[in-house]
Amino acid sequence: MCRIIDLSLSYRRLCLIVLSFIIVYLQGCATTKRVPEAYQPISRHLEEDIERNEFAVAKGDDVIGRLAFITLEKGDTLPDIARHFSLGINGVSAANPGVDIWVPKAGERIMLPLSFILPDAPRKGIVINLAVMRLFQFKGDSGSLTVLTYPVGVGTEERPSPTGQMYVARKAVRPTWHVPASIARDHQKKGDPLPAEVLPGPQNPLGEYALYLSKSTYLMHGTNKPASIGLRATNGCIRLYPEDVKQLFEDTPVKTAVSIVNQPYLLGQRDGVVYLEVHTSPEDLDTAEFDKIYAKLRKIEKESGRTLDWSKVKKVLAEARGIPVPIFEIRQGSEKRVAEPIEVRHPDELYGRPGVPELKTNAWSVLAAEVREEIEAVRLAAIINHQGPPIPARVLSRGAGYRVVAGPFNNIGEAKDAIRRLKIDLEIDAKLIEPDMKK
Repeated sequence: MCRIIDLSLSYRRLCLIVLSFIIVYLQGCATTKRVPEAYQPISRHLEEDIERNEFAVAKGDDVIGRLAFITLEKGDTLPDIARHFSLGINGVSAANPGVDIWVPKAGERIMLPLSFILPDAPRKGIVINLAVMRLFQFKGDSGSLTVLTYPVGVGTEERPSPTGQMYVARKAVRPTWHVPASIARDHQKKGDPLPAEVLPGPQNPLGEYALYLSKSTYLMHGTNKPASIGLRATNGCIRLYPEDVKQLFEDTPVKTAVSIVNQPYLLGQRDGVVYLEVHTSPEDLDTAEFDKIYAKLRKIEKESGRTLDWSKVKKVLAEARGIPVPIFEIRQGSEKRVAEPIEVRHPDELYGRPGVPELKTNAWSVLAAEVREEIEAVRLAAIINHQGPPIPARVLSRGAGYRVVAGPFNNIGEAKDAIRRLKIDLEIDAKLIEPDMKK
């Protein structure tokens, strides 16, 4: 039999931890608003795929891409859907209020917010919009302009990412992370001391590629925590999915201009239709940025000689769903050319989805929690599976309840390291489960 050592947290405390994780880091679960009818696809014909990273920019246009819908399957999580379609979790959760991030219902249809309004900035080099948590890389000229776009993770409120003009000073493959003193102090306080430098490998938070900016100590880099893309979770750097930073690294010469802006309200047009995209709720109103958009809307109204539907503008501002919404026709009949959302077939495999190996009784494992409700166990297992580096976890039924067990681990050292990380990252007091060497 497996022998359990130590004591774990109570069920109530577990619920509080999971709830706080969702509220603080992955907003958008509390409300139950449904997707408006205006965004429902007319045709249920399933497209095999949809462009997610590279778009041609027509002259005079500011809007790229197309909205899409997908039907979820059992075992899906929004972070997995987000990564497969090169979206951040912020974008997917904001576009789908009321959908459970970690345990969405099988058969539920969600929106893929793959349409974007370009930032109000010169279209050259790299432009990063912190409010949208998205990077735009422009190639070519106004006659033949292409944009490559990727979701990013950005700095926390305590350590925000900088704004302003800079450039790529140098690049590195398999970079060494030289730990800043301030970050070392923070980890020391949490009981998680860091070495002076972290060599390349799975423990290195910079990932496999780094582009160092001319503003000292700031980088664009990969990550060993892909589920953090689309969150304010970095120490100020710009973090990308491993597959995206590889492409960015290859496409970006040293000295490439980098402009970092913070524009939560975006106004743009495509084919004679004006769109509004909002990433800040009324409670977090950025007055200066809002005043700019308001002035632009008034100018459009004056030049067209027609009255704007201000109730529609107010609704877009209130919902703040982070998608371009058509609000005005520059020319009568233009709105007939608004691209309808498409329906995308669910892929056979979601790219980057964490694998969960078979649990072996003769290997070390860790009991993360015992709970009464299966959905809470499934949710916690999903959260643990998406830690970085990965901690494989699954749900096992036991009597009237459910256990969340992490592992297998090759040795007691790996198991204890998982216990330490669960405590530091999720405040879970996990139990060590010894292997049954008789089997």
